[in-house]
Amino acid sequence: MPITIIVEGKNDRSKLRRLLDPEVRILCTFGTLNTLKLDSLRKQAKHDEIYLFMDNDSSGKKIRGMLRDSFPDALHIYTRKGYAGVEGTPDEYLIAQLEKAGLDEFILYPKEQPLSQYFDS
Repeated sequence: MPITIIVEGKNDRSKLRRLLDPEVRILCTFGTLNTLKLDSLRKQAKHDEIYLFMDNDSSGKKIRGMLRDSFPDALHIYTRKGYAGVEGTPDEYLIAQLEKAGLDEFILYPKEQPLSQYFDS
């Protein structure tokens, strides 16, 4: 089943895009929601499995609440309070949350840095 993650902004989308397979669609609310935007999100998401990944602040909680009504079957992914939104969350924590949501097969894990970087040549 196709996967769609809805986030607040383009920086959130860019951050997740680096960590997820291109087949995962990432849609933005751009921080605002109205009837037209909700209709557009519903049309784009079609029959996809929906995940909501909003910032853990008052704006993010408000948007999550509105999206919860439009996508009652959506799965929710959360970032930790204190991080500067999804875009300011460390990759390791984002990966852990994506794994927790069952999206392991779509994660593009960062490659390990070679040990040679720690030694002088």
